[in-house]
Amino acid sequence: MVGVGAARGVAAAEVGALIDAVLAGAGLSPARVRAVATADAKSGEAGILAAARERGWAVIAYPAAVLAAVDVPHPSERVRAAAGTPSVAEAAALHCAAEAGGGADLVVGKRAAARTTVAVARERGDTPPSATQATR
Repeated sequence: MVGVGAARGVAAAEVGALIDAVLAGAGLSPARVRAVATADAKSGEAGILAAARERGWAVIAYPAAVLAAVDVPHPSERVRAAAGTPSVAEAAALHCAAEAGGGADLVVGKRAAARTTVAVARERGDTPPSATQATR
């Protein structure tokens, strides 16, 4: 699961480029991504929706209160003040992956671009093939 937080009006190109860079940097195949997870407040953000749609992924959104209950390694008071949760990208990725069952592991902690933050989590026990293995 790819968690995404973004500023209002973020461009799809920025969201997509950061997602692609994070996955490539971690050696993860985009083919293994099931969804983009975010906060309810960002569920209508055109840049997030377009970047997910371009990659064939669903967008799943969660209330800030749900995300605020997720323990994350990099909480932010600035994000808490703006979004009502100390994390959007990490918390959304972890919560979405955990909903699939059995808990979740953060694979890539939050990475930021100018107006976007991305994190990657997977279901506990799910060891995806690397990007190079997936293309063989």
